[in-house]
Amino acid sequence: MKDSASQLIPILCLVLAMFLWASSFIALKIAFVDYHPMVVIFGRMLVASLAFLLLLPRFRNIRIRRQDWKLLALMALSEPCLYFIFEALALKNTSASQASVITTMLPLLVAVSSALLLAEHFSRKNLIGLLLAMAGGIGLSLGGTISEQAPAPLLGNFYEFLAMVCATVYTIAIKQLTSRYSPLFLTATQAWVGALFFGPLLLLPQIPLPDAILFLPTAAIIYLGLVVTIVAYGCYNFALSRMDAGKASIFINLIPLFTMLLGWLAFRESFTLYQYLAGLLIFFGVGLSQGFWIRRFKHGTLA
Repeated sequence: MKDSASQLIPILCLVLAMFLWASSFIALKIAFVDYHPMVVIFGRMLVASLAFLLLLPRFRNIRIRRQDWKLLALMALSEPCLYFIFEALALKNTSASQASVITTMLPLLVAVSSALLLAEHFSRKNLIGLLLAMAGGIGLSLGGTISEQAPAPLLGNFYEFLAMVCATVYTIAIKQLTSRYSPLFLTATQAWVGALFFGPLLLLPQIPLPDAILFLPTAAIIYLGLVVTIVAYGCYNFALSRMDAGKASIFINLIPLFTMLLGWLAFRESFTLYQYLAGLLIFFGVGLSQGFWIRRFKHGTLA
């Protein structure tokens, strides 16, 4: 009974994290209407950093090993620093729903990286699944139509793919770090480094600062900082401390399902038939690479 509960809690944390990450696509799109993306991202990191200052007494006894500094730097550089830059560029050019479908490539990227960096097994089935998912991602981008929510879908989806590369590096780094440091401490480190990284960027002349504080985009920033950055990343990092990175990354496939629903509710976003087929190809490729379809066929069902 205790084992079942210990497995259920990380799974529930992952589902919650995926829903909150899906909602972040919507919140970012809302905030980007009135504020420059770098202003939004810095505000998000600042809100989370200030919240984590309240927990600073809990971190005073943590001693970072000298050999872990490089891994911590790699974790923070990949996410939030580079990841949020690419995601901001993505959401300025493509719709929230399209960007979320690209996130389904993360499990494959994690599998490939684990094979190359950690000498884990990467089969022909994994390779075929990867190629199918990539083909689906390209088809999804090429099939995108220019709209108010997606002025340049091909470019935006490419930026989202680069964000997934950063997320892959982050996942591998965080998996190693959670064996020595608490998920809460690692999440706080991300927020503090992110605030220090994005703060100086606001001094650049090409980044306009807001003339007034508007309620809706400001509320979106606070939501991103308190709920998404702290709760979602905290849940994901906790789950990674209790289960394999490959298994945890499979839950990324829930993000587009949640985002499509939220995108339809918020912006009435929709896909073309061609894009639906491309999205199904991505799902099929990811499922094939994880052995999902093979396991189901062996049991005589696809349910």
